[in-house]
Amino acid sequence: MPLDLHAGGSAVHPGGAPGDDAVLPFQLDRCDIRGRAARLDATLADILRQHAYPRPVAGLVAEAAMLTALIGQTLKLQWRLSLQVRGDGPIRLVATDWFAPGHEGAPARLRAYASYDPERLDEAADAFAQFGKGYFAVIINHGSGQPYQGLTPLAGGSLAASAEAYFAQSEQIATRFSIASAESAAPGQTGAWRAGGVMLQHMPPASPLHPGTGGSGEDGVMMAADVAAMGDKEEDWTRVNMLLDTVETHELLGPHVSPQELLVRLFHEETPRVWEPLPVGFGCTCSAEKVVTALRQYSARDIGHMTTEDGKVTADCQFCGAHYEFEPETLGFDAERPAEGDGDNAGDPSA
Repeated sequence: MPLDLHAGGSAVHPGGAPGDDAVLPFQLDRCDIRGRAARLDATLADILRQHAYPRPVAGLVAEAAMLTALIGQTLKLQWRLSLQVRGDGPIRLVATDWFAPGHEGAPARLRAYASYDPERLDEAADAFAQFGKGYFAVIINHGSGQPYQGLTPLAGGSLAASAEAYFAQSEQIATRFSIASAESAAPGQTGAWRAGGVMLQHMPPASPLHPGTGGSGEDGVMMAADVAAMGDKEEDWTRVNMLLDTVETHELLGPHVSPQELLVRLFHEETPRVWEPLPVGFGCTCSAEKVVTALRQYSARDIGHMTTEDGKVTADCQFCGAHYEFEPETLGFDAERPAEGDGDNAGDPSA
């Protein structure tokens, strides 16, 4: 049930500071634009504590996790959304997974990791530029059939701009992201990362564009303004984007300004309404069984090449850091007996 913020309505929050680790859907009734506001606190801490990333890499992981939460909120129950940002520079990959709730009332789960070359990484340089040339990919797994995949070139000088270009080019939906992430710490305490963001989308009544139509972005990539200009709502889209331009970093990050308060501050003249927020937590689906299944395609000889000097076959989850160890004779298509992995999440298919 939507709540009219002008009438004093407010959405509940799952715990901690108001709006933390949750995605708040909203609509601006005056201009028929919908959006989401989100904050990540403990969830982001759980994601980043698995790895000792340098600050530029940690910042990109935080931004990618925020983008994933903002986009993923619309997915149906049990669906999965994956973002993959790949480049040929020192930062090779940032990957995220969003697992929609398994049932009504359950939280969504989010995980993320990055791959980079520490010898080439320049911690003083712009983080996004260190992707080099690459692409922004969105993969949606419906649970049956082939997953949907769309990708566009990296564009606009940021992850948010690349996501906007993806929606304009692949989905022909005018989309805007305003995202912030930062590490902060009280005196004498360990630093902790927070991320916050707002997403706006203008849904056209019909797709007015034609394949091959050039856009205003680099190499003719369609951008959000190109899509908005094709309809009769360009003025509304421009006005709301100007309002979002006034947002400050501390307002996006919180915790002293709740998402509801932020929406009223930014869009009070646009008649904002909100729906119940969706709680988000860290979650990983790795398990010993999945490792065994993945290795079932290999012969005993192949498995032998994977065996360590200690006589074990090992696997590590890049997302959560779980470590698995197996006896080599229990793996592959000619295994002597079922494998029983030793590891942080061994034998737990829901991990």
